[in-house]
Amino acid sequence: MRLNGIYYDGSIGASTGIPIAGRTALDVDVKSAAGGLTMFWRPSWGGFLGERWSYGMSTTIPIPWVEVSANVVAAGRTVRRTDSEFGLGDILIAPLMFNYHVSDDLNVNARLNVYTPTGSYEVGRLANLGKNYWTFEPILGLMYLGKQNGREASVFLGADFNTENPDTNYHTGTQLHVDGTLAQHVPIGTTLLGLGVTGYWYQQIEGDSGSGATFGSFKARTNGVGPSFTISHPFGSHNFVAELKWLHELGVERRPEGDSFIVKAMLTF
Repeated sequence: MRLNGIYYDGSIGASTGIPIAGRTALDVDVKSAAGGLTMFWRPSWGGFLGERWSYGMSTTIPIPWVEVSANVVAAGRTVRRTDSEFGLGDILIAPLMFNYHVSDDLNVNARLNVYTPTGSYEVGRLANLGKNYWTFEPILGLMYLGKQNGREASVFLGADFNTENPDTNYHTGTQLHVDGTLAQHVPIGTTLLGLGVTGYWYQQIEGDSGSGATFGSFKARTNGVGPSFTISHPFGSHNFVAELKWLHELGVERRPEGDSFIVKAMLTF
């Protein structure tokens, strides 16, 4: 089981309009915080492909708070509006998670994430808890963790394939993203501490479409980089792992630009 927390604070200037839930919004300020519970299960029969393979599945239940302020056109004039919402977000299901154990230090991971439209959504509302469409996200990962030298290097390549939002007839184009981490882990007694750098690259490779896509293709991109800190400590047959990250966005186009703070705490048993 893993507890996840994230806080985001970002904005986009008044000169760049963006579509939000069927509205045109300018000078947008976004604040959001979310907690989530991830439950991962690796069944006893998970090695059915061979002793080097393992299979698992997981689900994440998010509870976000979102606040959005923006200038919007209403009744023929531009007004400043602020909306906020709190509640259940889009539940993430990962029904297919495969890991190949190349060696004691190297693993290859492949999975499929499915984002379900369970979060509250309303056309015209600036702050929504869900996207109101399905997203299918295959991911391929390569993970190195040196048991002798304590060095970590991991990279994950993913693609997001989205269905159309039925309430706005807006189809968000396919997105590619790469996430990576470099870190050094140092043992202090039975505790393992890690310090490193993490980052990501995100690029929309297919334009938006549908009758609601009044901004045209509106391809977005962003990058983020920042420090990461981890701590791992055994408790009998269990193991506790915590992670803290700060990601600052760079090179952003057609999205709010800001900072993310992420914390995770995991217990294996």
